[in-house]
Amino acid sequence: MAEVAYFTKEGLEKLKQELQELKTTGRANISKAIAEARDKGDLSENAEYDAAKEAQGLHEAKIAQIQETLATARLLDESKIDTSKVLALSIVKIKNVKNGAVMTYQLVAETEADMKSGKISVTSPIAKGLLGKKVGEIAEITVPAGKMEFEVLEISR
Repeated sequence: MAEVAYFTKEGLEKLKQELQELKTTGRANISKAIAEARDKGDLSENAEYDAAKEAQGLHEAKIAQIQETLATARLLDESKIDTSKVLALSIVKIKNVKNGAVMTYQLVAETEADMKSGKISVTSPIAKGLLGKKVGEIAEITVPAGKMEFEVLEISR
């Protein structure tokens, strides 16, 4: 069985919309591509048909993956998040001890992660290293570039 994934209301709605889009417009587009390829003649040597069928398989696999994620999804009530320590959905302000750079991240489910908007996956090395830390604590985190130290400055929701 898949792991339980925790979502914000916004993230869960976005996932449901993506699933709806894939089931309607996506399936229609793939059916059209298969029909067009089929109309071009002999299917045994039709690379376009093979490609369209493969795209259909990948599309259906993505639908199944999203359905599985939704089946194990749990909506977190952000008003009940404990801000005394870093948890999933916490907004954390951290400082790189080495260079003094200050960053703010929200720890979200993997499917909601978006670096541009400051949302990192709770499964990322930085988030894993921050989980459970309190304000003032130093988190020593091993990232691909080596070891880094971050001081937790602030935790909010």
